[in-house]
Amino acid sequence: MIEVKTLVREFIYNGMTLPDPGPTFSADQVRDMYTAQYPELTTAAVDGPVHQGDTARYTFVRAAGAKGSRA
Repeated sequence: MIEVKTLVREFIYNGMTLPDPGPTFSADQVRDMYTAQYPELTTAAVDGPVHQGDTARYTFVRAAGAKGSRA
């Protein structure tokens, strides 16, 4: 017998779990949606998903930069 389970997506940013707006959004679209609240996500990368049981965890990773540096 095959059991069908719904995969739950989690979006993590800066130690916070952000609600999933829905399965129709890609991980990039979710990141773009949250840029209104967290402008630094504009340049963030999406890491994942990492699967743990029935959960797919995506992490938004801010781009590192040398602010004020003259490289």
